[in-house]
Amino acid sequence: MRQRDIFWFWLPLFASWLLMTAEGPLIAAAINRLPDEVIMLAAMGIVNSLSVTIESPIINLLATSTALVRDHASYLLVRRFTIHLCLILTVVAILVGYTPLFDALVPGLLDVPDEIARWVRPGLQIMILWSAAIGWRRFLQGILIRFNRTRSIAWGTAVRLLASGGTVAVLAVWGRWPGVIIGAVALMAGVLAEAAFATWAVRPVLRDELSADAPAAANASSGGGPPLTYRALLAFHLPLAATSLLVLLMQPLVTSSLARLDRPTESLAAWPILFQILLMARAAALALPEVIIALHRDRGTFGPLRRFSFTLVGAVTAATAVFALTPLAGFYVFRVQDMTPDVGELALSSLSLFLLFPALAVLTSWLRGLLIHGRHTRDVNVGMAINLAVTGATLLLGLRLAWPGLPTAALALNLASLAEVVYLTWRTRAALPADLPLFGAPRPQPFRS
Repeated sequence: MRQRDIFWFWLPLFASWLLMTAEGPLIAAAINRLPDEVIMLAAMGIVNSLSVTIESPIINLLATSTALVRDHASYLLVRRFTIHLCLILTVVAILVGYTPLFDALVPGLLDVPDEIARWVRPGLQIMILWSAAIGWRRFLQGILIRFNRTRSIAWGTAVRLLASGGTVAVLAVWGRWPGVIIGAVALMAGVLAEAAFATWAVRPVLRDELSADAPAAANASSGGGPPLTYRALLAFHLPLAATSLLVLLMQPLVTSSLARLDRPTESLAAWPILFQILLMARAAALALPEVIIALHRDRGTFGPLRRFSFTLVGAVTAATAVFALTPLAGFYVFRVQDMTPDVGELALSSLSLFLLFPALAVLTSWLRGLLIHGRHTRDVNVGMAINLAVTGATLLLGLRLAWPGLPTAALALNLASLAEVVYLTWRTRAALPADLPLFGAPRPQPFRS
C-alpha cells in the first residue's frame, strides 16, 4: 500500500471535516457583526454544545456503518438501528428545548448567567431535528467510505457549507432576528442540505453493491462469526456511542467551569472561537479513524498506515505552530471574526497553550481506528472515560484554586488527551499480534515448511 493511495483516500474526508469546521467561524463572524454580539456568541456556543451533546450517540454511526455495512442484509439492519436512534434523540431534544428540563440544565446545572440563558432556549428549539439529520447522513457516509466513494462526502460538506453560509449571510444582512436565532437556523439549513445530498449520492451503491440481488458478504459483518444481528450491532455500537457522549460531555463541562471562573462572560464568548480554531486544527485527525477501519487488512497495510499517521502528527503540529505563533491568529480573530478587543485578546493568549493538542488527536484517532477495526470498541470507550475523568479532575482543581478560566481549560484538555493516548497505546499493543509491535519494525515471522 503506497502513501499516495492512503493520502487520496484520506484527502476527501479531511476536506469534508475542514469544510465542516468552517461553518462555525462563518456563523460566529456574522454574529459578531450583529447587536449584542458577546451575549449572542456565548449563547450560540452553548446551543451548539448542547445540541452536539444530545447527538453524541449517533456520531460514531460513521465508524459503525463503515465497519459493518457489507451487503444488503447488514445495510437494512444498520438502517433500522439508525432510524431508532434518530427517533429517540429527537424526543430528547424536544424535552430539553420545550420542558422544564431546560431550566434544570442550563441555568441550573451549567450555571449559565441569566442574560445568556434566555437566548439559549429558542436556539435549542430550532435545533430539534439536528440529531436526526446528523445520524442519517453519517450512516450514509459510512457506506460511501466502505465502498470507496469518499469524494462524495467532501461534495456533501460543500453543499452543507453553502447552505448554512448562504442562510446566515442572507439573514444577517436582511433579517431582523437576534444572532443566536440566525445561527441556529443556518446550522439546521446546512445539516438538512447535507443529509439530502448524502441520500442522493448513496443511490448508486444501494443499486449495485448493496442491492437485494447482490451476493451476500460471507460472514463479513462479524469478522468471521455468525451473521450480524441487532444484538451484535448494539454490542458493537454502544461503546462507541458512550465514547461520543463522553467526548461531548466535555464541552458542557468546560463551559460550566468557565461560567464559574474569572471573567465568565468574556470567557464564554472567547471559548467558541478558540474551540473552532482547535477543531480546524484537528480536522486531519478526525478524518483518520475511518481510513484505518476501511484500509487496514493485515501486517502488509499496518506499516504504511502507521507511517501515514505519524506524518500527520508532524504536519498538524507544524501547521498549528505557524498559525498560533504568527500574525495569522490575530488576523483571524480580529479581522475575520471581528471580535471585541477584550474577548479577542483572551482567546489569543490561550491559543499557544494548545500547540500539541492536534498532534495528540492524531495519535488518538490512529489508535482508535486500530481498536475499532479489531472490534475492541470497549477499549475505545474506556479511553474516553479516562479522558473525561482527567478533564473533570483538572477543572475541579482549577475551580478550587481559582485559576484563570481558559488556561485551566487548556491544561485539562491537554492532560486528558495525553492520558487517553497512554491508555490506548497499552490496549492496542495487547490487541495486535505479538510479531507486530505498535512502534518499531515488525518482527520477522518464523519460517514454516
